Amino acid sequence: MDFRTQSTAFDALAALPSDALILVIAGEALPATFDAGLSVLINDAVKLGDFELKAGKTLTLQRPQGVKAPRLVLAAAGKPSLKAARAALLHGFAQLKGRGVAHAAVAFVGFDAMTTGLAEQFALAAGESVYVYRHTKPSAPAASKLVKVTLLLDKADAGAAKAAKVGVALGQAIAAGIELARECGNLPGNYATPTYLGEQAKALGLSHGLKVEVMDKKAVEKLGMGSFLSVAQGSDEPLRFIVARYDGAAKTQAPVVLVGKGITFDSGGISLKPGADMDEMKFDMGGAASVLGALRAVAEIKPKLNLVVIIAACENMPSGRALKPGDVVTSMSGQTIEILNTDAEGRLVLCDALTYAERFKPSVVVDVATLTGACVIALGGVRSGMYANDDDVAAALAAAGEASLDLCWRMPLDDEYEEGLKSNFADVANVGSRAGGSITAAKFLQRFAGKFRWGHLDIAGTAWKSGAAKGGTGRPVGLLTHFVLSQVR
Repeated sequence: MDFRTQSTAFDALAALPSDALILVIAGEALPATFDAGLSVLINDAVKLGDFELKAGKTLTLQRPQGVKAPRLVLAAAGKPSLKAARAALLHGFAQLKGRGVAHAAVAFVGFDAMTTGLAEQFALAAGESVYVYRHTKPSAPAASKLVKVTLLLDKADAGAAKAAKVGVALGQAIAAGIELARECGNLPGNYATPTYLGEQAKALGLSHGLKVEVMDKKAVEKLGMGSFLSVAQGSDEPLRFIVARYDGAAKTQAPVVLVGKGITFDSGGISLKPGADMDEMKFDMGGAASVLGALRAVAEIKPKLNLVVIIAACENMPSGRALKPGDVVTSMSGQTIEILNTDAEGRLVLCDALTYAERFKPSVVVDVATLTGACVIALGGVRSGMYANDDDVAAALAAAGEASLDLCWRMPLDDEYEEGLKSNFADVANVGSRAGGSITAAKFLQRFAGKFRWGHLDIAGTAWKSGAAKGGTGRPVGLLTHFVLSQVR
């Protein structure tokens, strides 16, 4: 998509050419300096009861008198906040679906000033509005005709151009990363295999000049990743261990490391999941998809830092070779793990990936995983669960979530929670009781993150949606990208 900005007088917006003019309006009244003709149209619509200046309200006017654009879309935001602006933007762009709109222009009305956040959300909403999954669905709706979007900037706002330039570039990069993550997640498990994820990483390396290594079972065995191997052993699909590097700073600068859980289908293994909704376990590689998406976004922004992305990818399947409850495996760290439940497999692949991350002498490591149903119970689909062994890391992750509107919530890591992971037959059990399940999973991972600053994001409730809107969300690509950028020195 072609993203542009244009500085103009907001008292003459009606004269600007486009296929559709979208007005995102904050507040309960229009500014006195706003375009007089558009003000008359909007106020008339309000008087007629066709439109309200309340959050969530939209109205599309066809060939409105005195407006050069043949379509005028009104989207009320209510409060002049970033969150309200995003919601109104999505409602506004939704009005263009299925219409012959190739070029849409967007103006924010009633906001104090253009900010990088507003410009970022403009680009993100535009990108989200045109995404349609069609890889295995030939009957999917035709691709959107929307190929160009212009953010209109008020000439009276002195800092608008600079803020918009930064925000649009950031939003465009994150939108591309989100699209990659959503597409990987939405693909069925027989398409998005571990091999496929490796191919996507290699393609990203070729297109963005990244160093990418994709290791097979033999290489993983040589590394001593007994925990990761144990999860993969029940499947006929070969595992892949993926390492991708973006080098934007001196080699002496310690990298940020992102680790993604890449279970491309999770049956639960011998501890088989119930049949209902098991199809959604193709989304269990949401962590891997999101770190790939963040890598793409960072590679397009080109910040001055080093980033390493690690993905442990395999299937978790039941078979005569599969891992069994009661088995004991040896992780790369040398710690032994008693398997009490084979459906607690994500932590088994992540622990070896975390140990592998030590070799990079990282400044910080963040792992991302659709790890526990307990996190869905705790936080639903609004915020991802966030854990950290360092307050600065936790603060940076929380701030990144707020800035990107890709929210998370810090959860506890009290030592007492580790009591449930004690084992009579190994150094640690892979699962505790149901109580505090997301926390005990994080405590398990913390055992393998003692040599660096570490954060953990449990995205089981945020990586995808169920029901009629079933599909990958691309979260937390926005949060991760903002977090990585916050680490630039």
